[in-house]
Amino acid sequence: MTTLLYRGLDYVQHKKPVAKNCTELTYRREHYNTCRDTAKSEVHSTLAYRGSKYSK
Repeated sequence: MTTLLYRGLDYVQHKKPVAKNCTELTYRREHYNTCRDTAKSEVHSTLAYRGSKYSK
């Protein structure tokens, strides 16, 4: 069971967490994945600003 803290008081959660399924969404011919772990690996770590490239 999970113990939650709200305004200094402890609450015990009696429900089990729900497993979320990954869903692939399409918007304007772009594909997006609802799973954050998968999405993190797809993100490029190089940024460009006014012709200069930066890395995270």
